[in-house]
Order: sequence, then structure tokens, then C-alpha cells
Amino acid sequence: MKYQDCIAPVQAPAETAAGGARLADANINPRTGLATDYLNHFNEAIMLLEMLAACPDCIEDFLAWRPLSYREHFAASRFKGHELAIKAYEDADPALREALDALSAAMTAVLQTTRGALRVEMRPKFTAIIAARAVACLKPLVARAGAVINGESEDTRPKAPQAAVDGLMKHMSS
Repeated sequence: MKYQDCIAPVQAPAETAAGGARLADANINPRTGLATDYLNHFNEAIMLLEMLAACPDCIEDFLAWRPLSYREHFAASRFKGHELAIKAYEDADPALREALDALSAAMTAVLQTTRGALRVEMRPKFTAIIAARAVACLKPLVARAGAVINGESEDTRPKAPQAAVDGLMKHMSS
């Protein structure tokens, strides 16, 4: 379902139809004021990790990935509503912003830890194992972040970033 198809049922009472339509037209959830385009930043890193088993040369592309906050992502983006996305984020419910930022911090911590581990010269088999375990940790976090952005999550409190890294390290050592 596209945001445009559900503007009326999810709009906050104080939000005007024009304002909601403007957000929806920019692919920003009118109810939360958040955009799933931000998750593309993390999905790019996940895609590169998934490619490592078949294409070990992709490691340099993954190592070049750098974390970006929500604001940084949209400031550097060609997203059609990047300025509106930043403004809507700033106006969003602080609890939703906090939940999204905590999930972003957890994903970034996993990716940074993975980058550190993959900087060590190792056989492609082990690189692929580390990458697969990182992906297994990241995908649920991305799904939770998507639920926050789409206003679908009751439980918006993620594990602390260190807990996510600890979980990754546990998977790597087993």
C-alpha cells in the first residue's frame, strides 16, 4: 500500500489534508513524518555484504560505506523531498525519532564492527560467514526501523547498540 492510498485514515487530527498529501507525495509517512528512503542507506550495506560470498572483490565497496544520520542522509540525497523529509523528521513525535535513531545506532554499530572484522585479511569463506552473520543481525533491525517509520510498531525500543554488536560477536564466535 502506498502512503497516498491511506492519507485520510492515518493523518494526525491537526494535520491538514494538503500537508498530508504533500508528505505522501514525497513518500514521507503522513502519520509519523518519517521516510523509508533512509533505510536505503542501510540496505545498500546489506546488499554489499550479501554479495561478498559470490564476489569477494566487493569488499572494498562495503569498506567504503560510511554511516549517516537521518538528517545527513537526506541532506546528501537526491530524494525528491529531501528538505521536506528533514523538516518532517524534526517535527515528528520525539519518541518515534528516538526509536528510529536508536535502531539506526544499532545498525551502524553492527556495520562498523563488521567493517572492522573484514579489514583483516582472511579467506573468502570466512569473509562470507562474517558477512552472512552481520546480515542476519541487520535485517530484523531494518524491519523494526521500517515498522517505526510506518507507524506499525508497538515495541519501538531496540536493544542498545552494544547489545546488537554483542549479538553479532556471539554469532561470529559460534
